[in-house]
Amino acid sequence: MVRQLYTAWTGMRNEQNRLDVIANNLANSATVGYKKEGVTSQSFDQQLMIKIRDASVDWRKEQIGTMSFGAKIGEIYTDYKQGSLRESGNTFDFAIDGDGFFAIRYTNANGQTSTQYTRAGQFTITQEGYVVDVDGNHLMAEGGPLQIPVNAADVYVDVAGNVYADGELVDTIILTDFEDYDYLKKFGETRCFPVNGAVEKEAAGMIRQGFTEQSNVNVISEMVNMIAITRAYEAGQKVIQTVDSTLEKATTLGSVS
Repeated sequence: MVRQLYTAWTGMRNEQNRLDVIANNLANSATVGYKKEGVTSQSFDQQLMIKIRDASVDWRKEQIGTMSFGAKIGEIYTDYKQGSLRESGNTFDFAIDGDGFFAIRYTNANGQTSTQYTRAGQFTITQEGYVVDVDGNHLMAEGGPLQIPVNAADVYVDVAGNVYADGELVDTIILTDFEDYDYLKKFGETRCFPVNGAVEKEAAGMIRQGFTEQSNVNVISEMVNMIAITRAYEAGQKVIQTVDSTLEKATTLGSVS
C-alpha cells in the first residue's frame, strides 16, 4: 500500500513539473525568438528500491518486488524549430530565415565576458553607435562588436549579413550554427551557450532586416497538453485517496477491541 502511495505521488510530482514547463511556454508565447521547451518522462531506476546490507538476504543487495517505482522527468529539452517571421519595419530588427544564431557578447555581474547565441533579433543602437540587444549585450560582427557611424542616415543589411551605412560597407554580422543542438544549454529565455562537445558549423540562414522571428509556441497545442496534464494529476489524487481509504478500513478491521 505504501508503495502505491509513493508511485501515485511521483506521478503527480512529474505532472507538476510538466505543467511548470508548459506554463513557461505560454508565458513566452509572445516573446521574440523564444524556443519552446518540452519534457520527457521515465520510470525510476530500479536501483532506488533495493535492500542494502539486509540480513534476511545474507547481506546482499536485492531488488524489492517487481512493481513500478513511479515516474520522474527524463529530460527537459528545447525545440529549436523556426518560428514565423513578422515584419516590423524597424532598421535594427533582424530575423534569421533558416538555421543559425546571432552571436552576442554577454557581460556578467563580475564584468567577465563570454559569447552567447540567440535567435531574438530585436536590436537597438547606443549613443556610441553599438548595436545591442534588449539586455544591452553587443551584437558581434567579423570585426568585433558591431558599431555603426552615429551620423549615418541610412543603414542597410543584406541577406548575407553585410552592413552598409550610407552605401559604405561597415562590417558583416556573424551567424553561427552547430552540428547538434543537444550540446547547447539554455540561458534565460532566448539565449544559449555551447557546452563541451559542441561543434560549430557554417550557418545556412539568411538575415532579414526589418523582421523579427516570433516564438515557436503553439498556444492551442500547449493548452491541450495542459488539460491532459491536469487530468493525469487528478488521477494521481484519486489513487492516493483510494489507497488512503483502504488503509483506514484495514486499520479499523485489524484493531483489537
